Amino acid sequence: MKNIAVFGSTGSIGVQTLSVCSSHEELFHVAALIFGSNIEAGLCQIDLYHPEFVGVFDENAAKELHVLRPNINIVSGDAVWDIAGYDSIDIVVNGVIGFSGTFPLIKALEAGKAVALANKESVVCAGSLVRAAQAKGNGVILPVDSEQSAVFQCLAAGRRSDVSSLILTASGGAFRGYDRQRLAHVTPEMAMKHPTWSMGKKITVDSATLFNKGLEVMEAAFLFDMSVDDIRVLIHPQSIVHSMVEYADGSVIAQMSVPDMRLAIQYAMTYPVRVDCPAARLDLASCAGLTFEEPDRELFPAIGLAYRAVRTGGALPVAYNSANEVAVRRFIDGELGFLDIADCVAYVMDNIPQGDIPDMKTLLELDGEARRLAALFKADN
Repeated sequence: MKNIAVFGSTGSIGVQTLSVCSSHEELFHVAALIFGSNIEAGLCQIDLYHPEFVGVFDENAAKELHVLRPNINIVSGDAVWDIAGYDSIDIVVNGVIGFSGTFPLIKALEAGKAVALANKESVVCAGSLVRAAQAKGNGVILPVDSEQSAVFQCLAAGRRSDVSSLILTASGGAFRGYDRQRLAHVTPEMAMKHPTWSMGKKITVDSATLFNKGLEVMEAAFLFDMSVDDIRVLIHPQSIVHSMVEYADGSVIAQMSVPDMRLAIQYAMTYPVRVDCPAARLDLASCAGLTFEEPDRELFPAIGLAYRAVRTGGALPVAYNSANEVAVRRFIDGELGFLDIADCVAYVMDNIPQGDIPDMKTLLELDGEARRLAALFKADN
C-alpha cells in the first residue's frame, strides 16, 4: 500500500488521480489532499477519502474549512508545500498549475520521494534547482504528461545511447487550420473548447496557442537529457499516438492509447508494474486514420520561442513560462487578443535581464520581473 499526496486535488489531474486511487484501493491510500480554495470540491474529497492531512493554500478558505471540519488536520499558506516532504508520504502527485508547482516538487525531491509530475513549469523554470534537489535527496521524477509518459515508455525499447530523436505529438488545439485573420478574432470562450482533451482553462488555452507544446519541448529536454535540436513536434489531431522515439537504425517506437490522462497517471504511480486501468481500451479497428503534419510556426510562434529559450538558457525559460501565465490570464480577462499572447511572451524574453539562477531567491526575482513586464505589455509594442 502506497501513501499518496495529491497536490492540486480539485483540478483535472487531481480528480483523475483520485479516480485511479478509487479503482485500486488495494494499492493506494490517499494520505493527503492539497488544493487552493475550492472548498465545496475539497469537502467532497475529504469525506470520501479521509486523508490524514489536508492542505489549503488560501488562508480564508482554510479558516472556513476548519469551521466546517474542526477535527481535520489542516495546513494552510506556504506551509502546504511541506506536506510533500512528510515522512509518511510515498508518492507525491504534483498537479499544481503553473510556477507554484516548483515548491512541492523541490520539497518532495529533497525528501527522497517519488514524484508523479504533471507540472511542467517547475522543471522549465527551475531546472538547476530541481537537479540539486534530486542530488540532495535522491528523489525521482516520473512523468505524468501524456507526451512525456509516452516518451518514457518508448525509451524502454532500446539503449539511451541509440536514441536519435524524440517526437512529441500535439493535437493542434482548437484552431488548427485557421489563418491569421481568423485567429485575430478568437475569443476566450472559443479557446477553452479543446477538441479531444478535458482540461483546465489555462492549459486549454496553452494547447490552442501551442505554448503547452513549447513547455513540453523544454520539459523533455530536461527530463530525458536531450538536446533540444533532437526534439521534434508533429501535429496529430486524433490524439492516439501520444509521442514517439526514433532510434539510430531508423525504427520509430510509438506509445498509443485513448486520450485519457488516467493511463499516464497510473503508470507513474505503479511504475515499473502495469495494472488494469479504469480508462477505456484502444480499439484500433475503429480508428479511421492517423495523420501527422508539421506545425505552422509562423502562425503559432510558441514552439520557436521555446527552442530559443532552451538554447539561450538563463532567464529565458522563466520569462517564457511566467510571461505566458500572465498573458493567458489577460487574454481570458479580455485585455489581450489571442495573437497578443505570443507577442507578450516574446516582448518579455527580449527585455528580461539575463543571468544564471543559483538559488530560489534569484528564481523568484526573475519570475516577478517577467510577470511585471508581461503586465505592462501593450498589444501595440
